[in-house]
Amino acid sequence: MEALFAGLVGIFFAAAIYLMLSRHIVRVLLGIAILGNAVNLLLFTSGRLTREVPPIIGAGRDVLGPEAANPLPQALILTAIVISFSFFAFLLVLSYRAYQELKTDDTDEMRLAEPEDQPLPPLGY
Repeated sequence: MEALFAGLVGIFFAAAIYLMLSRHIVRVLLGIAILGNAVNLLLFTSGRLTREVPPIIGAGRDVLGPEAANPLPQALILTAIVISFSFFAFLLVLSYRAYQELKTDDTDEMRLAEPEDQPLPPLGY
């Protein structure tokens, strides 16, 4: 089961990187959202995927047994979901405001601070 989730995490990361390399702001935002979901799924997979044994320390034991799932990644994921949603909402409002001002979502055309009669900066090094 973990191998399936590991493959899915790889696909999510590849799709996120592909979308974030786009010139359009909407695609970049979707890439950021997918990247956040990929990280959450990676954390979830790292905490072991067992449903048979609850993550409860039994009587007479000091630590959680190796057959139980680790509850810490699940708690981290809950926090990460809230943070990534608020970050995505902020970026969405920011990009919508930029679209209202500049009338485009193409990052190459969003050169308000650079005069149009000047040559472009070097694109490669």
